[in-house]
Amino acid sequence: MKQEEVVREYFQAWLDKNIEPLKYIFTDDVLYNECYGPEYRGLSQILKWFIDWNKCGTVLRWEIKRFIHQNLVTVVEWYFECEYNNEIGGFDGVSIIEFDKNMRIMSIKEFESKAEHSYPYE
Repeated sequence: MKQEEVVREYFQAWLDKNIEPLKYIFTDDVLYNECYGPEYRGLSQILKWFIDWNKCGTVLRWEIKRFIHQNLVTVVEWYFECEYNNEIGGFDGVSIIEFDKNMRIMSIKEFESKAEHSYPYE
C-alpha cells in the first residue's frame, strides 16, 4: 500500500538524517503535532525542525509494529529510540496520519506511551 511506503520513507529519512524526502512527502500546509507538545505548521517549519533536531540528536531506531488503514488515514504503531544531547531514550508511540489524494502527508498526530510496562496483578 502506498501509504505504508510513504511512512517507511519518512521514518528512514530520520534514521539517515536525510532531509530531501521530506520535501515531497509532506504537503506545503502540513500540520504536525508531536507527542510531547510541539506543533509545526507548514513544510518550512518541519524542515527547520528536522535541521535543528539533528544538530543535537540521532534517531537510533524507529521500528514499525503495525499499520491500520481507513481510506486516506493511516494509524502507525511504532517504537522510537534516539540519542539526544548525549542521552539515550526510547518510547512506544502511535501516529495518526492523514494523506491527500496524491499520497502526500497533510497531518500527523503523535501519541506516546512508556516502553517499559509493569504488571501490577501478576
